[in-house]
Formats: sequence, C-alpha cells, structure tokens
Amino acid sequence: MTPMSSDSTLPDLILASGSPRRRTILRELNVLFDAHTVEIDESPLAGESPQALVSRLSIAKAEAASAPGVLVLAADTIVALDGESLGKPTSPAVAREMLGRLVGREHTVYTGVALHSADIGKTVGDIEASKVRLGPMNEQDIDWYIATGEPLDKAGSYAIQGLGSLFVAEISGNYSNVVGLPMPLTQSLFKTLGFDLRQFLSTDLQNTI
Repeated sequence: MTPMSSDSTLPDLILASGSPRRRTILRELNVLFDAHTVEIDESPLAGESPQALVSRLSIAKAEAASAPGVLVLAADTIVALDGESLGKPTSPAVAREMLGRLVGREHTVYTGVALHSADIGKTVGDIEASKVRLGPMNEQDIDWYIATGEPLDKAGSYAIQGLGSLFVAEISGNYSNVVGLPMPLTQSLFKTLGFDLRQFLSTDLQNTI
C-alpha cells in the first residue's frame, strides 16, 4: 500500500476510483493516497437528472469503500446536453454520435464529489458544474479522434486534458471539474469533515503550511 500521511493521527486517504485522470490530479498535487476501484451499478434511475445521478453515484462509491481508519474520496463525472446525461460511450459508433451532438454547442459537465469517514460516521458531498463548448469538428476530425481511442472511456466522448483539448473552444467554470475532480470543492468537503487536504500532502509540502 502507498505510504500515507506522516501524521499517525490522520486516517489513510483512499481514492475510490479507477479513473487515471483523478489519480493524476492528486499525484500532481503530491497528495499521499491509495486508490481502490469499486464496482457499483452506474445506470441512471428512471427520470433521474444528471445532477442527481452524479451525486448518488459519488456517495455510493465513497461508502462502498468504507473501512475503519480511512477517509474515502470518490467522484463521478457526466456530460449533460439538453437535460440528457451522456456517460462513457459503449462503442465507437456511440462516441461518434455523442461528438456529433456536442460539436459547436455548449454543454454542462457535472461532477459529484463525496467524502466518507466510517470513524466519524458521516458522508458529505456536493456537485460542481462547468460549461464547455466544443469548436468545429468535421467528420474527418471525429473519425481521427475516435481512432486514437481516447474518447472511448470518457464521459461525453472527449478528454479536455488530452487530445480532446484540440477541439475545446471555450470553458466557463472550474477546469479540474471537467477533468473529473474539482479541487476547490474537494478541499471544501475535507474542511466540512474537520480535515484539510494539505494535511495529506507529502511531508516536505506539509511543512510549508
């Protein structure tokens, strides 16, 4: 297991996510954590709004990884267009259809973030929203992008931090939210439970707080 905070009074931090993007965000901040992938049914409920979906799933993921002595961070991200949730495409054809719908239009990226502590007996969560508009993409652009493989495991079929950045014309709101883990909101949830994310940084950075 990855070494956690040098403060033995703190719980170990667990990221309940298989997303490499979320792991990268935390590693680039020098956060000490271990990652666990949890398996839950991510199917939307009948009539469930995108906001309700990401909230429910992030809480379910956090609580699914519950254990004594750990603080569990979880998140779920979805793209919404015309009130419809666009998750990860199930095939290249679905990715092509999603991108065709998104091109030239503003859509919303919602991320639900949840933090759970079994020791405290509490889960806190909230939602971040960002607006994104993709620029022009012709059929050749879409075919090329799908052929890279990048869209096939991304909500909405694009990655703003990857090759998809070539086609993102405008963003309004938090950038890390579009990647998959809004950091200002995450820090706020840590404080709600009586912690500070900076307590979980590598030792050298903790000493600068």
